Amino acid sequence: MLFVKEDNPFKKLEKRLHNLFKEAIAKNVFPGAEVGITIGRPLERRIFMSHYGNRTLFPSPLPLNINTCFDLASLTKPFATTLSILCLIKQNKIRIDEKLESIFPDIPSDKKGITIKQLLDHSAGFPDYREYFKEVAKKEKNKRKKLLKRLIFQEELHEKPGKKQVYSDIGFILLGFIIELLSGKEIDTFFKESIVKPLGLEKGIFYQRNKNIGKEQEALFAATELCPWRKRIIVGQVHDENTYAIEGVSGQAGLFGDIESVLLFTTEILDQWQGRTSHPNYLNTDLHIFLQKEKDQQGTRVLGFDTPDTEGSSAGRYFSKKSVGHLGFTGTSFWIDPERYLIVVLLTNRIHPTRENKKIQDFRPLFHDSIVEELNLT
Repeated sequence: MLFVKEDNPFKKLEKRLHNLFKEAIAKNVFPGAEVGITIGRPLERRIFMSHYGNRTLFPSPLPLNINTCFDLASLTKPFATTLSILCLIKQNKIRIDEKLESIFPDIPSDKKGITIKQLLDHSAGFPDYREYFKEVAKKEKNKRKKLLKRLIFQEELHEKPGKKQVYSDIGFILLGFIIELLSGKEIDTFFKESIVKPLGLEKGIFYQRNKNIGKEQEALFAATELCPWRKRIIVGQVHDENTYAIEGVSGQAGLFGDIESVLLFTTEILDQWQGRTSHPNYLNTDLHIFLQKEKDQQGTRVLGFDTPDTEGSSAGRYFSKKSVGHLGFTGTSFWIDPERYLIVVLLTNRIHPTRENKKIQDFRPLFHDSIVEELNLT
């Protein structure tokens, strides 16, 4: 745990979270978790971090520590892809209202009018997910991205673009391809050089390309699923199969991170949002536009981020309507409440050993409510 001053506003909360996570682990909500919280403006900001449980259960339980890295899954969408689009906007290489036909001249007619904005707020009309990896993985590695792009181009839209928000991995895979095309760099390189390196966080939030790692390196990562496709426990490689099929790097998954780095990263986003700091490679004014709901907007998605639903939000009952956040399939999440100057990051390996474990859906709102209540922020 880390506090910026000697006084401890988290004393009561620490005990409540200890009991909450002890019970959750006993009930197999997840094997292990890391928690990070910041509260307050920079000069009075307090920071809390803690960890609970195990990084793996097989062949025997092994405890995690505060430096254990988790597969961030779809937190890649706001952190890497969305912020990369902001960088390209500053470079005048893309516009938010730009249509796909100007980027991909060969795109089918039903997708020509889709805009970057519609991809970012999940209103492009794509379905949520497809098992492209089963076909893509059969190809030579240097041909896989080209095939995946072609399969996305051929995908039937489920909605007319702009009509309805439907959360879609597919749209963000396509955004990743756009970033690579316009930047001239693979997205993991662009993310490292343009976004996290200027903040000094490149060692704590990173893309993990496919590679075989030894036992010593495995100890740095929380295990995820006993993958039905790969026939093994996944450790230190991306869980998402479509991303794995293209070497572990995509616009919708692939990032890994530890709790301190993710917490510092989200704190930077809040401070940029509210104009206290700035990033050298994208504009606060553009970030502010991305994080605001439109008037009379249908759906919870802003550009690249989510906002709390009116009922049943994973952020619980108290986070303000202006809050933004995102969930990751592996059991990760963050929520930023600008009105309370509150950030909560939760990293778990809830899919270890199986994705069929969905108990975290009930845990998340209880967890966030507990924090707000114990910090007297209701």
